[in-house]
Amino acid sequence: MNQSLPIGKIIIAGSGPGDPELLTIKAATALQEADVILTDRLVSEEILLRYANPKAEIIKVGKQCRRGISTPQNSINQLLIEHALQGKKVVRLKGGDVSIFSNILDELLYIKKYNIPFEIIPGITAALGAAAYAGIPLTARNYSTAVRLLTFYKSTVVSNEYWKELAATNDTLVFYMSSETLDDVVQHLISHNISPDKHLAVIEQATTPYQQVYISNIYHYQDSLKNKEFLSPSLIIIGKVVTLHQQFSWFKNNITKDYYFKPLTKPSATFQQ
Repeated sequence: MNQSLPIGKIIIAGSGPGDPELLTIKAATALQEADVILTDRLVSEEILLRYANPKAEIIKVGKQCRRGISTPQNSINQLLIEHALQGKKVVRLKGGDVSIFSNILDELLYIKKYNIPFEIIPGITAALGAAAYAGIPLTARNYSTAVRLLTFYKSTVVSNEYWKELAATNDTLVFYMSSETLDDVVQHLISHNISPDKHLAVIEQATTPYQQVYISNIYHYQDSLKNKEFLSPSLIIIGKVVTLHQQFSWFKNNITKDYYFKPLTKPSATFQQ
C-alpha cells in the first residue's frame, strides 16, 4: 500500500432504517464531502442519489450471509485502508446504526492497526425506526421499562438459561436478523412459559414504502404466522407494548410484496449515479 500520500480519514456512518429522511444531517454532510463511499445492502439508494458527492466512487459491499452472497469482511477492511492511504475521505455507510449488530469492531481494529484518523456517526437503529413507524412505544409506561436488542440467527447464539430469563422478563424484546428462525424463537419462549399477555410484531422493511406489520398473540402464532416467509429485512418485537400498535398505528401498510432493498446477486459492485 502506498503511504507516500497524506493519510485520509475514514468515517463510519449509520444511514438509518430505510426512510432516506431519517438520515442524520451529520451523515449527509459526510456523504457530500466523501471521495469514496463503501455502502451496505441495507442502505437506501435514494440516500446515495440525494446526498452523495457526485464525484465520489461508490462501492457496494453488501452482505447477505444466508444466501451465500456477501462481500468478505477482509475485503471491506482492505478497501477502507487502501483508499484512506491514498489521502481520500472514505465513508463506510451502514444500514441502521453502526454499533448495533454490525461488524464495526472488525473495521475499527483494522483502522487502528494503520493509525488512520476516523470518526463514528450514529444512525437510527432498526428497532427505533420500526417501532416508531408501527406505533409501538418500546418502553410505554405500565407496559415495559426496558428494551433488549437481540439476535437469533443461529441456534448457538442464545443459551437455554437465557431463554428462560427472556420468557420471564417484562422487558420489550427486539430481535434482529431472526425472521427466518422466528418459529424457534416462539417455541423457546413458549416452552419456558412466557406470559399469555405477550404479543409479537413482525415488521417487514420498516420505514420504507413497502413496510408491512404482522401482529399475533404469541400463543396464537402457530395458527397465524408460523412458517410464513418474511421479506428482508424484518424486525421482531415481542412484549406487552405490541398491543399498542392497533391504537397508534399511523404508517399505512403496503400490500405490495416487493423488495425495497434488492437482494444481492453478486458481491461488490460500483454504484453508478
